[in-house]
Amino acid sequence: MFKKVLLGLFTVLLIVGGSNMADAKTWDKTFPKSDKVNVLRVEFKNRFGITLVGDLYVPKTINKNDKLPAIAISGPFGAVKEQSSGLYAQTLAERGFVTLAFDPSYTGESSGTPRNVASPDINTEDFSAAVDFLSNYKNVNSDKIGILGICGFGGFAINAAQIDTRIKATTAVTMYDMTRVSAKGYNDSVDENARYEMKQNLNKQRTEDYKKGTYAKADGLPEKLTGNEPQFVKDYWDYYKTKRGFHSRSINSNGNWNMTSSLSLINQPILQYSSEIRTPVLVVHGENAHSRYFGEDAFKKLKGDNKALLIVKGANHVDLYDNIEKIPFDKIESFYKTNLK
Repeated sequence: MFKKVLLGLFTVLLIVGGSNMADAKTWDKTFPKSDKVNVLRVEFKNRFGITLVGDLYVPKTINKNDKLPAIAISGPFGAVKEQSSGLYAQTLAERGFVTLAFDPSYTGESSGTPRNVASPDINTEDFSAAVDFLSNYKNVNSDKIGILGICGFGGFAINAAQIDTRIKATTAVTMYDMTRVSAKGYNDSVDENARYEMKQNLNKQRTEDYKKGTYAKADGLPEKLTGNEPQFVKDYWDYYKTKRGFHSRSINSNGNWNMTSSLSLINQPILQYSSEIRTPVLVVHGENAHSRYFGEDAFKKLKGDNKALLIVKGANHVDLYDNIEKIPFDKIESFYKTNLK
C-alpha cells in the first residue's frame, strides 16, 4: 500500500515529564465519542528530536493515585490518530487501560520535514518514544506498558518489541511488513532486476528533488474508482475516501507519501531479531485479508509459548481498522490484562 496507498481529574493544563497536555476541545475523530473516557492532546519528543502529537485516553473511573497499565497505539500506515488507532485507543481505555494514539513522525500533527516520510528506524523509534512518555505519566504503571500497531505499524510494533525491553506485551493487527512489500512487492513478486530498476528510478528522483527544491509524491489512492482495481484497493478506498474513515490529515485520505522515502524501506528490513522477543506477542489477521501472509510469516519467526496468532473469520484487511463486529476486542483486552498484570 506504500506506493498506492480528563475533563474530570484533568480539567487544567498539566505538565508531566516536560510534556504539554491540554483537553481535546473538539471531536474530530472518525468514530463516535465515548462517554466513558476523557481525552487529552499530548506532545512528546522522540530521540531524533521530532515532536510527536497524540491523544491520551483515560478511563473516567480513574482515581487520583491510580497506576494503570497502558498501551501505545499507532497505524495504519498512512493514517492518523483520529482514525483507526484512536478507535482502538478509546475502546481499550473503556476497558481499563490508559491508552495513547499518536501520529508517527512526519505525518498528521507530528513534526518533521519533509512531510509524509516513512522510515523503518524512525517509525520504530516512535513507539519507544511513546513508551518514554507513558513511563513518566503519573497514572501509568511503568512496568505495565504494551504497544499495538495496525497495518504497517503492526510490523513496526514487533520491530520495537525486539529492541525495547520495556514493552511488556505487543499486538500486531492486520499487519504489513512495509520493508518487505517495498523491496519485494506483494507476494514477493519483485525480483532483483526489478528492484534494481526501482532503485535507479528513485535515486534519479532524488537528483531531481534536490534540483527543484521539492519532493516528488508517490502515487496515492485514486479520487474515483474505475471498478477495475484489485479488491484490496477498493477496500482501502472505501475506508479512506468515504465518510466511513476520511480524515483531512490522513495521507491515504488526502495526500501522498514522499516518493523517495521508500528507499530506506527497501534497504533496511525489519523483524531481523524478532525471534529474540521474550515478551508476549499477539498477531491478529483477517481470514480473507490480502496481507494475511505478512502476519503469518511474522508469527512463524516468533519463539516461545507466549506468542499467539489469531485469524478472524470472514475479515478482510480493512475490516480490522474499524469494524467493531469483527475486531476481537475481547481477546485483545484479555491478552493485555493477562500480560500487563
